[in-house]
Parts: sequence; structure tokens; C-alpha cells
Amino acid sequence: MFAVIETGGKQYKVNEGDIIFIEKLNINEGEKVTFDKVLALSLNDNFQAGIPYVDGANVVGTVVKNGKGKKIHILRYKSKKNEKKKIGHRQPYTKVQIEKIVG
Repeated sequence: MFAVIETGGKQYKVNEGDIIFIEKLNINEGEKVTFDKVLALSLNDNFQAGIPYVDGANVVGTVVKNGKGKKIHILRYKSKKNEKKKIGHRQPYTKVQIEKIVG
């Protein structure tokens, strides 16, 4: 049993009990979140593909944590100009545990 959901411009294949890291949502820790953009659904050896989404299907999860990822360092450099700049970035994320898949 699995589902393919779309959130934050990305697609994720999820099972019940999975923990996924997605783009940051404005939801507090401990609250429920429902993903209604289900692209594909597989329940009991029965597969459904949506056009573009499966009707009546959704995935329910609980927000475990909101945080920031590992720091990425970017170095901009122009040769012969004595110009360089070091920049860092930490991407915000939301950690979600999948509770149930409703078809």
C-alpha cells in the first residue's frame, strides 16, 4: 500500500508510518496535515493513476518538526578582479510522519 503525493512542487512516494522531509509548511508541531493532491494510489493490489489527481483520495500526516537543513556554502569568484564572496544557505523543512492513506 503506497501513494504518490505532490507538495511544494515535488512528488513523494509514501507508505503508512513513513517520515518524510518536505518544503516548509506554515503548520505547528503536533498538528495534522492533509495532502489531497494524490497522483497515484495503490491499495490491496489495486493501482489507480490520477488524471491529474485521484478523486476522493488523500493522505493524512502529523507534523513532527519544523527546522532548517545543513548549511550549504556558496563561493562567488571573479578572476583578475580581486573579488570574492562567500555565502551560506540553510533550507527550511517540515518533517512529517504519514498516519494513514485514504482511498
